Amino acid sequence: MKFFRFAPLVLAALLLTGCFDNKKSATETASPEHQKLPAAPSFIADSAYAYVAKQVAFGPRVPNTAAHVKTGDWVIGKFKRYGLTVREQPFEAMAFDGKMLRSRNIIAQFQPQAARRITIFTHWDTRPFADKDKEKKNAPFEGASDGASGVGIALEMARILAAQPDSLTPAVGVDFILFDSEDYGYDSSTQGNLTNKLANQEMQGGSSWCLGSQYWAKNLMPANYKSEYGILLDMVGAKGARFTREGQSLQVARDVVDKVWNTAAQIGYSDYFLFKDMGAITDDHVYTNQAGIRTIDIIDLPPFSDQTFPAYHHTTQDNLANIDKRTLKAVGQVVLQTIYGE
Repeated sequence: MKFFRFAPLVLAALLLTGCFDNKKSATETASPEHQKLPAAPSFIADSAYAYVAKQVAFGPRVPNTAAHVKTGDWVIGKFKRYGLTVREQPFEAMAFDGKMLRSRNIIAQFQPQAARRITIFTHWDTRPFADKDKEKKNAPFEGASDGASGVGIALEMARILAAQPDSLTPAVGVDFILFDSEDYGYDSSTQGNLTNKLANQEMQGGSSWCLGSQYWAKNLMPANYKSEYGILLDMVGAKGARFTREGQSLQVARDVVDKVWNTAAQIGYSDYFLFKDMGAITDDHVYTNQAGIRTIDIIDLPPFSDQTFPAYHHTTQDNLANIDKRTLKAVGQVVLQTIYGE
């Protein structure tokens, strides 16, 4: 998903420092000097790809559909198979078109007894219409990168962590929190003929997007949840993906952005993680930040384009053929190495 408006915290900062166009504003940041990193397990891209393919095979993961239920059950089963502590957070939320979405967030904890924790966020649902598609507007689509790729990386990380002997586990606990009903939002640029029944909610600081993270932020699970920081994975599997440094991530948790991007450069993935600062977008990290978890967004934001998001975004081109194992490897290895650096 992602909606291109400024989150309140970032907007407040911009009012102090001047305005800029979040499609165009980008600044170069110097890459770091290399430092020795602790050993981390190898992220297996073939395995992550298989998890993406399995999700896609269920069909579009649109709330209120059988494919959505089956996918959620499968994801939960995988986390449990790897020995993680798993919780479900069912909820209902009204979409912008008035539909009540039967939804559930999924929380899976590795080393739940650890006092220090890092959170990996992603969303697992699919947008119900390809409203940006020039030929098949409003057709269902696979959401292979936008949704399934983040889940695929999370599942592979869980598998790898669970397979390590006690002597080789990271020094922190890791929580995988998968949000539902993230991508059923109103896009005025493509759905101007429709009525956004959540417009009043948006005027009060909410959004028709990110319904699962909004619910979680108000109803933390586990109760009183805290972690040192969070990393949101969104649109992290496409061919040619480039991960620039998103605006609110920099505003709220620049040190975490630096940590992740420096790690990427040190292990050879600076072609994917570009030292280019971009404007802010609305994504799940807006609400996890509001909940007190300093969260950055790793998301495919093209650095040299008139468009905020890549061409496949919310089109039928976001399918399994769009997934590149090299992109999955880059993101998975960087995040895994970051965790082992704690």
